[in-house]
Amino acid sequence: MLPCYVLLDLETTGSNPVHDRITEVAAMRVEHGVVVAKWSSLVQPGQRIPPFIQQLTGITEAMVAEAPSFAAVLPTLLELLDGAVLVAHNVRFDHGFLKQAAAREGVDLRVKTLCTVRLSRKLYPAERGHGLDALMRRHGLHTMARHRALGDVEVLHAWLDAAHAELGADALQAAAQQLLQGSAALPPQLDTPVDAIPEGPGVYLFYGEGDIPLYIGKSVRLRSRVLSHFQADHRDARELRLSQEVRRVEWRETAGEFGALLLEMHLIKTLQPLLNRQLRRERALCAWQLADDPHARPLLSLVRGDALQAQQLAHCYGPYRSKRQATDSLRALAQRHGLCPRALGLESGKGRCFAQQIGQCRGVCCGLETPEQHHARLQLALAAERLRAWPYAGPIALREHDAQTERTDVHVFDQWRHLGTVHDPAGLADLLEGRGETASAGFDLDLYRLLLARLGGTKGPKPELLPISRVPWRD
Repeated sequence: MLPCYVLLDLETTGSNPVHDRITEVAAMRVEHGVVVAKWSSLVQPGQRIPPFIQQLTGITEAMVAEAPSFAAVLPTLLELLDGAVLVAHNVRFDHGFLKQAAAREGVDLRVKTLCTVRLSRKLYPAERGHGLDALMRRHGLHTMARHRALGDVEVLHAWLDAAHAELGADALQAAAQQLLQGSAALPPQLDTPVDAIPEGPGVYLFYGEGDIPLYIGKSVRLRSRVLSHFQADHRDARELRLSQEVRRVEWRETAGEFGALLLEMHLIKTLQPLLNRQLRRERALCAWQLADDPHARPLLSLVRGDALQAQQLAHCYGPYRSKRQATDSLRALAQRHGLCPRALGLESGKGRCFAQQIGQCRGVCCGLETPEQHHARLQLALAAERLRAWPYAGPIALREHDAQTERTDVHVFDQWRHLGTVHDPAGLADLLEGRGETASAGFDLDLYRLLLARLGGTKGPKPELLPISRVPWRD
C-alpha cells in the first residue's frame, strides 16, 4: 500500500482528547508489505475509567493500576512512527489523542496520517457501512479482541490484505496516495468534496444529519478556513464535535469580506446553528427612551428592540440585551450622577426618594432641584449611550467588487436596516420599489454596530460608500 506505515489503535477513557486520556496503545509497523514490528501496552491514564468504557473495552482500572504512564511509552511509540505514515480507522480520533498527549510531554508530534474509513469509502464506493464492524462483516474477518487496541490493529491489517487480494496492489496504492495528497485530514464521514469549495470570500455552513446547521462561519478564503476547522479538533472541544458530526458543507460566495460579515450575521440569526454562541437573535433587546418634557414621570420608558423606530433613535439610549441589564445600568448611572430613581421610574411613591434621604439624589423629587436642571443632567449622563440617528438623507449603497470572479455585490441600507444585496441595476430598482427581499426589517444591534464600525471606524474592510444613483456596475 505504502512503502512504510504504522497501523495504530488507541483505547481511551472517553472521546475528548483534551479531557480524556489513553488507556491502551497498539502499533504494527509495515515496511514494503512486511510486518517488521508489533507492539502494544496498557497505559495508566491518571483518571477514572467510566464504567461503560470498561464494559466496552474490557480494560478495568485494576488492569491499568500498575501500567506505565504515557510518558513512559512515548519513546517506543515515536521510534515506531519514525519515517512512517500513521494509519488508523478514523485517524482523526487517534491522531488527536496522540498529538494532545505528546504535547503534554513537551513533544510536538508531526506525522502524516491516512484514514482507513476514507480508504474503504474510496475503494468500495457502493458499500454503505465503513466502520470496523462493517468491514469485518463484509470481508468475513474475525477477532477475539474487538475494542482492544492490538485486536483492532490486527483486524485493520487483515482488511488491507483482503482489499489487496480483491482489488490489486495498484488500486490500493493509488487510493492511499490520493488520500495522502489531499483529504487524509478530513473527517471520514464528510460527503462534500473539499476541492469544490471556492477559495474566495463567503460564508460556510456545516451540517450534520439534520436540517439545522451545526455551525456557520465566514472567511475571505473559504476552502482554507473550512480545512482549518479540521486541523484543530484535538485542541478545541467545539472543533472536535464539528469533526465528529459534520456530514456536509454548504457555502455562499460574496464579493468581499463585508458581504460575508453581513450574510453570516443574517444566516446565524435566521437558522440558529447549534454551535454558534454569538450573533444569535436578540429577542429581548431594548433601549431607554427619554421624554422631552422634564416634568414627565417617569422620564425614561423601556422600548423593545422590535418596536424601535428609526426616527426615535436620537431620543433612545442603549441598547441593552435584556430588561435587567437596562435597569441595572440605569440604576448605576443614577448613583454616579446623583439622579433621582423616582423620577427615572426606578422607584415608586411620592415625596423624597430613598436616595435623597441618604444623600445620593440632589432632590428633584422634593423641590431642591428643578425638573429642567435634572433633565439636563440626565441627558449629559446618558450621552455616551445615545443611539445615533441615521446620518444620511435616504438609502445608501455599499459596493464590493471581486476582480477575480467579476462579482459585484451592492448592499443597500436605510435607517440602519439592511434592505438587501443586489447584483445589477434591475435588482436595485426592484429593491427600492419594495419588490425585493428585505433581509432585516427591524432594529438589529449587531447590524447597527457593524455599520457604525464600517462607516466611521478605522478597522475592518472598507466597502465603497455610494449614493444610490451613482452605483457603478462595472469596474
